[in-house]
Amino acid sequence: MKLILKLITGILVGILLGFYAPDGVIRLLLTIKQLGGQLIGFTIPLIILFYITSGIASLPKNSGSLLSKTVALSYGSTIIAGSLAFIVASIVIAGLPEPTAAAANTSDSLTSFITIEIPPLFGVMTALATAFLFGMGISITNSNSLRKLADEGRGVIDLLLAKVIIPFLPFYIAGVFAEMSAEGTVFTTLKTFGVVLALAIMMHWVWITIQYTVTGLALGKSPFTLIKNMLPAYFTAVGTMSSAATIPVTLRQTKVNGVDESIANFTVPLCATIHLSGSTITLVTCSTAVMALSQHIAIPSLLEMLPFIMMLGITMIAAPGAPGGAVMAALGLMSTMLGFGEAELALMIALYMAQDSFGTACNITGDGAISLWVNRFAKPNQEEAPAVQEEA
Repeated sequence: MKLILKLITGILVGILLGFYAPDGVIRLLLTIKQLGGQLIGFTIPLIILFYITSGIASLPKNSGSLLSKTVALSYGSTIIAGSLAFIVASIVIAGLPEPTAAAANTSDSLTSFITIEIPPLFGVMTALATAFLFGMGISITNSNSLRKLADEGRGVIDLLLAKVIIPFLPFYIAGVFAEMSAEGTVFTTLKTFGVVLALAIMMHWVWITIQYTVTGLALGKSPFTLIKNMLPAYFTAVGTMSSAATIPVTLRQTKVNGVDESIANFTVPLCATIHLSGSTITLVTCSTAVMALSQHIAIPSLLEMLPFIMMLGITMIAAPGAPGGAVMAALGLMSTMLGFGEAELALMIALYMAQDSFGTACNITGDGAISLWVNRFAKPNQEEAPAVQEEA
């Protein structure tokens, strides 16, 4: 919550400085923004490489068909949620005012004092392919040395995010909004921000309702009761902004909904890293809004957007526990598949971080629905439960 307040402060300070500060101050903020953007761009492939490798390598072993069922249900939920979010967002955002053109007299004069390029070690798709290759290889060969390398690499990136990039974001965002204020586009952007944030949170609750309505009707349980039992987990996630920190509450409430203890102990921790339907709803909704605000990116059709949504569900596997981890892991896809530049990526960070806690809450609340389905599938094979419990 302190981070959200700092980001809001960065936005407000950036707007005020963009309107009233001398050109030298604005150029200083643009220099900070340029350096921050280069650091983020350099880090993105490393996030994808180490987090996805570590995530795939750490998936439970010897858990039979329950693992494949849990992964399939989680991924399917994420893809459907993202597709519905895009359909709704594209309809709603199409009715918003067109973005105003930037002022011509500022675009040439306001530049950063220095320009430093930090090219990434490899591209996003190379990082993704390498992560899958080594993640699956470690899982099959059970190579402890490579698993340790992936985990320790993830630890280094965790430290970079927690100690450098995340604390730096308010200054980075201030530079972005100072530039928009100087160009005269900030008010259209802020109006869209409000609509998008409200739309994302509304879509979270629509998706939670759909999940538990379908689950309740199929399993002969009251959807209202199922949702009510998960509310403690939802509000815990809103406060902690972390799926991992909410796992104890999610476990307890999932068992209250009738999921066997061994199944809950297996599915809830696993879903905390692979089921990110709420985060996907936010990222898809916000990216649609950013495309609408952009002067050079057109909103695609659903078929054109679907590959991005499908890749998004994979890229966020084992997203870091730090606030905003999902958006940091997804920035590379937005750059390569949607054509986002530095300005669009900065807007995505600001939009996502403003509601990160609600997306996390939607993620973990949906984990309870996934657990109910896995519990139903496991009924004919209860002999597998002791092995699952031991593995979890």
